[in-house]
Amino acid sequence: MPDIPSVQRHALPPTPARALEEREFITRAEARLQEIYGPRAGEVLRRLLTLLMHQRSAIDATPRPLWSERDQWLIIYGDTLLDGERPPLEVLDEFLDERLPDTFSGLHILPFFPWSSDDGFSVIHYREVNPALGDWEHIRRLASKRGLMADLVINHVSRESLWFVDYLTGSQPGRDYFIEMDPATDVSQVTRPRNTPLLVPVSTRRGTRHVWATFSEDQIDLNFANPDVLLEFVGIMLYYVEQGVRMIRLDAIAYLWKEIGTSCIHLPQTHAVVRLLRAILDFVAPGTLLITETNVPHAENMSYFGLERLGLAGHDRVSEASADYATPDEAHLIYQFTLPPLLVHTFTSGDATLLSDWARSLPALPSGCSYFNFTASHDGIGVRALEGLLPPHEVEKLLELMHRFGGYVSMKANPDGSDSPYEINIAYYDAMKGTRRGPDAWQVERFLCSQNLLLALQGIPGLYFHSLTATLNDHEGVERSGHLRSINRRRWNKEELEELLDSRSTPTREAFMSLKRRLALRAGEPCFHPEAAQTVLDTPPGLFAIQRGPLPDGRRLLAIYNISDKRQPLEVPSLKDGVWYDVLEDGAPWQPDEPDTLRPYRSLWLVSQS
Repeated sequence: MPDIPSVQRHALPPTPARALEEREFITRAEARLQEIYGPRAGEVLRRLLTLLMHQRSAIDATPRPLWSERDQWLIIYGDTLLDGERPPLEVLDEFLDERLPDTFSGLHILPFFPWSSDDGFSVIHYREVNPALGDWEHIRRLASKRGLMADLVINHVSRESLWFVDYLTGSQPGRDYFIEMDPATDVSQVTRPRNTPLLVPVSTRRGTRHVWATFSEDQIDLNFANPDVLLEFVGIMLYYVEQGVRMIRLDAIAYLWKEIGTSCIHLPQTHAVVRLLRAILDFVAPGTLLITETNVPHAENMSYFGLERLGLAGHDRVSEASADYATPDEAHLIYQFTLPPLLVHTFTSGDATLLSDWARSLPALPSGCSYFNFTASHDGIGVRALEGLLPPHEVEKLLELMHRFGGYVSMKANPDGSDSPYEINIAYYDAMKGTRRGPDAWQVERFLCSQNLLLALQGIPGLYFHSLTATLNDHEGVERSGHLRSINRRRWNKEELEELLDSRSTPTREAFMSLKRRLALRAGEPCFHPEAAQTVLDTPPGLFAIQRGPLPDGRRLLAIYNISDKRQPLEVPSLKDGVWYDVLEDGAPWQPDEPDTLRPYRSLWLVSQS
């Protein structure tokens, strides 16, 4: 075993408890590295410990709670708000102070590094802030006021990066950072999220070579079979933690490890890398959260909790060696990718049956695991999560409807050479423009009901900024960029947005003020703690209802939603059990608006204290 005192020199004062913690970490890290690198694990472990020894001294290692009911996150690009004069990160900081000072516990600023494409997800320099946005001082200032999530864009790098320049010229360190492949290699089994060529030709000093590029010809995949690459990213991750980052988002992590003859998705080594990063964060910065971004079918997504030994997530491609802990040791959080398309289906069909069945099927998670619930994001509404839930003909109906509402559909390549839908590109507000009968007058109410439902579900909610502002489809942005995802990435002039927010009757103001109030109420309700139990109640198809709790003191909450454009019978047996108080009406005793019915798109949050 490596020399433990050498690890302690820049850490906390040595104590028996700390020494035990370090030994446990080394055992855990060595097991993960054995899964990844086999006989090279010992050498890589020694290098890893040296790296941690040098970086731990700059990181606050004080343990902190993982989460509470106050956890609710805002997702935004660093340049979503502009005033034409100041750095956009400064404009964002001011807007949050003035308009949302206590609303969000955390802020996910999408990639704020120098980049060459994909609105930030093709990173040129990982340790720099894009000067068009601001600098590290702006990032640290934002992080000092609330939790900060940063993207670790770990699967690929921009072809303009210095690492790739090294590869082209045959120089260190980047010379061996990429995956070179004979173009005649059979890669038909590889799972693709895009329909572009997987192997991209590039001109090097050694002539034309072909490199692996899962997402685009500008996003070149990194070779994690080279331990230098893994150690490089461990250092980058800890550097972000030094700057005040509270949550690390592992972008496109499912595709990390490549092995010809397999699907190259969710491979055992990929899960081992996630477990290793979790072990490092638990040891160096306890309370720092790890979240995986895996836009895949639900069962595959669940595997990133590392719950195989607990029988809560089956995945036959996870090795037995990686399931040697009886407690979860992978991601703290996973994105709940099923929710965005399933809510669109629910609200456009007026039938909550599938939503109720799906929510009822979710396992009770152990402490330390939770869902990151969202409806809209910088990407589109992924449809892969509907596989096995919604019949293909129903998916087709949904895609056709979203096209009618002004959206687009992005495709992915399949092993047989065909293409299939990957995501819907549309603003979430416009996805709620109507029902299957077409657009109607209920768009605002329908949209707000979808967001209110999101806020009550077990887990931590993440709201995209364009949901707060009920932003419309940005077709001009698509035309300018040539990319379908630009439809939901509008950049606001701050003055223009504030005029809409201060007007008396605009969807922007109505959505912003309603959601701001609802978020404030949610943050003060203990039944919304991420680990408070969730039970799906039996209701007619036009209603969706869950109970959160009961808590140890007996407090429980009913969240009830009419997801249709018709009045629905309020057939929820639990309402007859006890006295209920209306959270949305300042805790007043609840009285139905009309006996035994709930009006279209109405939401109820009712609490009872035994």
